[in-house]
Order: sequence, then C-alpha cells, then structure tokens
Amino acid sequence: MSEPTPATPSAAQDARAPFRTLIEAADLLALRARGGDLVVLDCGFDLVDVGAGERAYAESHLPGALYAHLDRDLSGTKTGRNGRHPLPPRAAFAERAGAWGIGRTTQVVAYDAQGGAYAARAWWMLRWLGHEAVAVLDGGPAAWRAAGGSMQVERPTPGPRPPYPAGDATMPTLDADAVLSSLGLGKVRIIDARSGERFRGEAEPIDPVAGRIPGAINRFHKDNLSADGRFKPAAELRVEFERLGLGASEAQPVTVVHQCGSGVTACHNLLAMAHAGFGSTALYPGSWSEWCADPTRPVARG
Repeated sequence: MSEPTPATPSAAQDARAPFRTLIEAADLLALRARGGDLVVLDCGFDLVDVGAGERAYAESHLPGALYAHLDRDLSGTKTGRNGRHPLPPRAAFAERAGAWGIGRTTQVVAYDAQGGAYAARAWWMLRWLGHEAVAVLDGGPAAWRAAGGSMQVERPTPGPRPPYPAGDATMPTLDADAVLSSLGLGKVRIIDARSGERFRGEAEPIDPVAGRIPGAINRFHKDNLSADGRFKPAAELRVEFERLGLGASEAQPVTVVHQCGSGVTACHNLLAMAHAGFGSTALYPGSWSEWCADPTRPVARG
C-alpha cells in the first residue's frame, strides 16, 4: 500500500528543530517524506497479556517501525525487591538503542495504541541516556491513520550502530531510600499516576499489597488525555498540574517525584509536565511494586 501525500506540518514546529515531547501525525508524515535519520518504535503492550503488543505489531505497524518490548527492551532484571519493571543499566540500554539504529542526531518517535503509556517509558529512557530528539506520537496509530498514514506488516531490518554514546543522566531519579528519607520533610511532592482506586488501596489487581506511599497525591495518567486519546493542550495541562500545588504558585519549591505501579505510567505524567513547560521532574523507577516489597516501609490507604 503506497503512502499518501503527507499532510502539512503543524505551524508550531520549525521543520529543522527536533521533536522533544510530542509529535503530531502530520509532522511525522512530513519527516518521512523528507527522509533523514529517523527511528520509529512501536511500544504497544498489555500488563496482563504481555504478548499482546508484539502480536498487534506483527499484524500491522507504522512503516519502518521497530518493536520495543517493555519487559525485554525497556526494563532490567527483576530481583523480587526492585519492582516489576526496574531500569536496566544505562550501558545495557545504550547498546539496545544502538541496535535500533539510534545515534546522536536520530529523531526517534515512539508510539502505542494505549494512549502513550508505554511510548512515554521509551521517551523517558532515551532522554535518560541524554538523547534530546525523541517524541511520542500524539494519538498513536489512530491519529496516524486519520492523517492519511499507511500501515505495514513487513518487519524492517534496523541499521545497527555502536552503543549510544550516553552522557550524564539528564533525567533525575530517586531510589526507595531517598523517597523514604524525604517523607514528612515537605521538600518532595510525590505524584502517583495509578487509578484512583489503586491509589486509595480499594483495589490492587497487580501488586501483592494495596495502598500508596504516605503523602503522595494522585494524578491518574489518563487524565492527561482528551476524549480523542490525544494529550490535552499544553496550557490546559499546565493549569491542571498547578492545581496540584506545582509550578509558580508553589510557596517553596519542591522536588516533584513521579511514581506509579512499576515506573511505567509515571513517565506519562513526566511527559505531560515536560510538554506543559515545567522544569525537570524526577522518577522513582521502582514505584509501588518496589515500595510494597519491603514490609517495613509505611503504607497509606483511604
């Protein structure tokens, strides 16, 4: 199936500038038409059926897209006490990025059909390596098709490169000990990206213990999306996060730390805040699945 004539790129984006948070389908069509150094990652996944995303990729995916598996490619080795999706060593992920063909100047576009929840993890991890030109396809495959983009079945062969030349980590993280020591000091604001019932401890379908980290506030990651599955406008996101006590209205600056069940959907809130123009915010990668693995750590409910 031939690819249609690309739509006009969004006026807000300089055609020469890298995309760093979100990218519109029209802009991705234009990038493909111009050619150049582009890697597209299909990050579709299902926490309950871990093979669902890869099966969907095999059925159809964006032209040239490579598959990034949450467990194999975007996570490290589990020990039973470090969470369900621990970060891999940065050197190991730098090798993975190189195998995908990602170099310093590569524009990377990540997408999924789950509202960007898993694509945001890939976005965060590449930023964690120091890669600037990485963005999530706003609206995913549905937006791509609506803009006239085609899908394909053929699996592309990546053009591998050496390991990505990672610099200093540009995305801050806190470990469990740092989060624990910060509780009650008023210097850290913990944002939990899980659904309200999981945050309150009313239901826990995945982890063995229900509840939340004491002092955390709730921002369900799906609240970043409009009814059409695309991210809300940056100005609207900024107002909503400021209502949580973040941003310029904060009496005393605090470190914002994002967490969820396993450090995945928390990246959706990190992406939303970055798109809304906030400064650097931090990730607690182990999140609730690591926190609740140690019975000595405090738990809040209700």
